[in-house]
Amino acid sequence: MPELMPLAAGHAPAVLAFERANRAYFAASVSDRGDAWFDAFAERFRALLAEQEAGVCAFYLLLDENGAVLGRFNLYDLEDGGADVGYRVAQHVAGRGVATAAVRELCRLAASRHGLRRLRAAVADTNPASRRVVAKAGLTAVGPAGPDALGGRTGTWYERDLASP
Repeated sequence: MPELMPLAAGHAPAVLAFERANRAYFAASVSDRGDAWFDAFAERFRALLAEQEAGVCAFYLLLDENGAVLGRFNLYDLEDGGADVGYRVAQHVAGRGVATAAVRELCRLAASRHGLRRLRAAVADTNPASRRVVAKAGLTAVGPAGPDALGGRTGTWYERDLASP
């Protein structure tokens, strides 16, 4: 499996291409980013890099051998030993275990590189594939996630204690 790499300035064109190519696929299970997101991509990308530099978030990419993005795997709101997990994978690799393997690796990096002790992820009710991924990565359901956590959708919060195997 390709390795997760920290987001870097040079990744901007590949990230934008990934988001554009998979926009309709993502919108089927999570809220669409909207045209304004794409129009302001350069500014948003710089803001992500600034958040990463400040240690507030950690963003990772899974790249193929040609440098194309296969997936984005993110740790948001790093504080008090915890963070929220977010991820998306390209449609052409979905269902092949790529997301599960990368989320497992993200859990390992969260503990070893970022010193985190717990992770949580909000998963929409309309996204059974993500429920399977987070469960296989060792996160367990802990309660309802409201529309504020899921872009207007309802779902479930999952958590994982990183000190547990």
